[in-house]
Amino acid sequence: MFATRFAPSPTGRLHKGHAFSALTAWTAARQAGGRFLLRIEDNDPTRCKPEYEAAIFEDLAWLGLDWETPVRRQSEHLADYAAVIDALGARGLLYRCFRTRKDILDAIGDAPHGPADAVRPGPHAPDEEARLLAEGRPYAWRLSLDRARETLGESEWKALSFVEQGVGPDGETGVIRARPDTAGDVVLARKDAGTAYHLAVTHDDALQEITHVIRGLDLFEAAHIQRLIQALMGWPAPVYRHHRLLTGPDGRRYAKRDQSVTLAELRAAGLTPEVLRAELGF
Repeated sequence: MFATRFAPSPTGRLHKGHAFSALTAWTAARQAGGRFLLRIEDNDPTRCKPEYEAAIFEDLAWLGLDWETPVRRQSEHLADYAAVIDALGARGLLYRCFRTRKDILDAIGDAPHGPADAVRPGPHAPDEEARLLAEGRPYAWRLSLDRARETLGESEWKALSFVEQGVGPDGETGVIRARPDTAGDVVLARKDAGTAYHLAVTHDDALQEITHVIRGLDLFEAAHIQRLIQALMGWPAPVYRHHRLLTGPDGRRYAKRDQSVTLAELRAAGLTPEVLRAELGF
C-alpha cells in the first residue's frame, strides 16, 4: 500500500515551505488511498524543543491534515539506531572520527585535490585513536565508502539506483544511478546524540514501510547516500518525489534559520487555512 510521511524536526515553528511539503505528501496519500504518517525527527537534543513539537501538531491540524497514530519520535527509539550502528560496525563499515567541524574545514582548505577528498578523512591511526579514546574526546561514527564498495562488490555498487518521480536540480527523473561517493564518508551517529539524520531516516522509512518519500528538492542529494545505506542493510528502496521549494518575496527559499514568517504568525494575522491552501495550490 502507498505510504508516505512528513518528518519535521522540532527546532522552530513551521513556515509556508513546511505547509507546502506536508500538503504535497498528505494529498498524494489521499489520492492514492494510502497512508500518511507524521514523524518527529528530534534526534538533536541541543536544538529540539517540546514547545516546537506541540506547535507542529497545532499547525498541521489547523491546515486540516490528519495522520496515523501513534506518532514516532526518534528520541524514543535510540536503541533501534544503536543496533544498526553495532551491525554496521561489526561488518567493518564504520570508523570513529574525532575531527571537529573546524578540523574538516581546515582540511578542505589544505586538500590538494579539492573538497571531495576532505570529507573522506579515513580512520585515525590506531595509536592516535587509542589516545583520543583514553582522553574521552567526543567522536562520530562515519560510514566508510571504501569498505561499503568492497562489501557490495563492484557490480552492485555500479547498479545502485533509485526512482525519482519528481525532477532533480539538473533535470534528473526516472531511474537515477546513485552516486554515494559525492557525499563522502557521512556521519551516521554522534557520541552525544546516538544517531544522525541519514541513519535515522532510512531506518524509520524501512520500519514504517514507507513506499514514497515526498520531500523538498533541497534533500535530493541525500537520496544518493540513503540508497547506499538501504542496500547495505537490506532495506527496501522507496520511490522518491522531490518537489520544488517555495520562495518568499525576496526570492529566497523559506527557512527556519532565516526567520521566515511562521504559520502561527500568519494565523494570528487572520489568514485562514482555506486561503493558505489555495495560495499553495491545494
